[in-house]
Amino acid sequence: MRTLIVSDIHGNLDALNAVLADAGDFEAAICLGDIVGYGAQPNECIATVRALPNLVCLAGNHDLGATGRIDAATFSAGAGRALAWTRHALRPDNADYLNQLDPSGDLAKIALAHASRRDPVWEYLETAQQAAANFGLFDQAVCLIGQTHVPRTFEADGARSETTRVAERIDYEQLDLFDGTRRIVNPGSVGQPRDGDPRAAYAVVDSRSGTYTPRRVPYDIGSAQEHILAVGLPSSLATRLALGM
Repeated sequence: MRTLIVSDIHGNLDALNAVLADAGDFEAAICLGDIVGYGAQPNECIATVRALPNLVCLAGNHDLGATGRIDAATFSAGAGRALAWTRHALRPDNADYLNQLDPSGDLAKIALAHASRRDPVWEYLETAQQAAANFGLFDQAVCLIGQTHVPRTFEADGARSETTRVAERIDYEQLDLFDGTRRIVNPGSVGQPRDGDPRAAYAVVDSRSGTYTPRRVPYDIGSAQEHILAVGLPSSLATRLALGM
């Protein structure tokens, strides 16, 4: 079975559609949170995600902020403005859907968290030291996370919690998720990459082979920028899309 892995879509329907067109056929999907925030098409993105087959979906901090479960004042100025607009723009059924989601979860072989297992809402898991503290908080072979918008893999030394390898920018590095090495893996962001590469990031897991395949795909950034500007969101949110930051 092929499972689509997406995270941090952030209201960017152009990027999400490009990912779905590139991914080909898949039988299940995991969304690691932050369907909304920053971008100008939150309802369309939620509807598209909800229609994915056999979906497992988490709440990200922006999803929580857009529904009032987190105070928008805790975000940066630009993010807060986008969340205020998003909260007003959300259809009631989509707000209800986001309110049902949790920021972490568990599958048989894969642990899930939007940010980290230690702090599923807010932690930016970016260092081996942070990863070491998180490996002891799940029992599965792998934990999938989002939040940082940067594709990154942390690997632990056998069953111990100490990390021995940190791999960044793994755009096309295929992994065997169940080869005995415990990992924390971030697929990067669909809608707002922050690793200097503006292409949408996602991954596919093949349960038959156990492989995890990260992917990057270009999308119509100009269209996404036009949507942001058309609804009066900060121009900086449009500019950053082209910069991958």
